[in-house]
Amino acid sequence: MTAEIFSSLTYGMMAMAFVVFVSLYFVTAGYGQFRSQSWGWSINNKIAWMLMEAPVFIVMLLIWLYSDRSSGGFVQKWDLPQLVLFCLFELHYFQRSFIFPCLITGKSRMPIAIMLMGITFNVINGLLQGGGLYWFPNPDFQEGASYLLRWNAIVGIALFLVGMAINWHSDHVIRHLRQPGDTRHYLPQKGMYRYVTSANYFGEILEWTGFAIAAATPVAWVFPLWTAANLVPRAHAIYNRYREEFGKEALAGRKRVIPFVY
Repeated sequence: MTAEIFSSLTYGMMAMAFVVFVSLYFVTAGYGQFRSQSWGWSINNKIAWMLMEAPVFIVMLLIWLYSDRSSGGFVQKWDLPQLVLFCLFELHYFQRSFIFPCLITGKSRMPIAIMLMGITFNVINGLLQGGGLYWFPNPDFQEGASYLLRWNAIVGIALFLVGMAINWHSDHVIRHLRQPGDTRHYLPQKGMYRYVTSANYFGEILEWTGFAIAAATPVAWVFPLWTAANLVPRAHAIYNRYREEFGKEALAGRKRVIPFVY
């Protein structure tokens, strides 16, 4: 892939994120609590999540394994900035691909159409983020360990880790809202759910914003833009459903996805 094609794909994906953001305010993706028969055939939710998320883990791993290890202007496989960002990326997707699906409770299902759209995005995003680390990296990565002492690396990595903790804890809260056999709906109250109704989404947006700040490349910003484009409209739909089910007073001033903002 040439630098020109890579750049065009990067900015094309940014433009597409805006289209997706607007569209999802009118069409709610039919999975989870919004699952609808109109989305067609579906499969077990655990299997769907694994099939949907694992490709990006594998794509990034392959790019790392086959990255150029030579010197003379090329990125070396063990350069520290790339290695740290690679490990953060893979840590998230190892959990999302192989641990998170096993923790899902209930017998929910995911439409195959949504799973295939997720796979398509994940493969493209894996190529972009892997390319941003190993094919067309930030030239400042050549500073090695010194790069990790820059303000953007420190702030970005800290935001990523905080976002990951919020995301994992929020998923834990959701999984433990009901006892086995209980089919009632509950409004989550713990952790960041005291401030927003979609705390897990807030954590994920924060994660990839931190990743982009730390990487400091245009392609790294594709990820938080797409994450927000997908999750902010869905958080709006979840907020509206909670308001209809529990009443506006029960939300007690909570925002949708960004604390104190939206």
